[in-house]
Amino acid sequence: MIYDEEVLKAFLENQGQLFDEPVAENMEEADDFLDMMMATVVNSVKEVDEYFEEAGLDVEGDIMDACEVFPIPDGRYLIVEG
Repeated sequence: MIYDEEVLKAFLENQGQLFDEPVAENMEEADDFLDMMMATVVNSVKEVDEYFEEAGLDVEGDIMDACEVFPIPDGRYLIVEG
């Protein structure tokens, strides 16, 4: 998957919500890391719910508060399973 600039920026700025230490320092490293992790970009909260349901992942509380979910400023969501 090719990740666009909005997705990469959101991940770089917020990677601390999922990882104790930075896993990427720049856009190229972020792209490589997300590709390696098979991160997914979805278009809505409903698609985030469907992703977690299909993956069999149980999230306590509001799914949008899960550390694996990164909101993108344009309304999409990046999901990274750490």
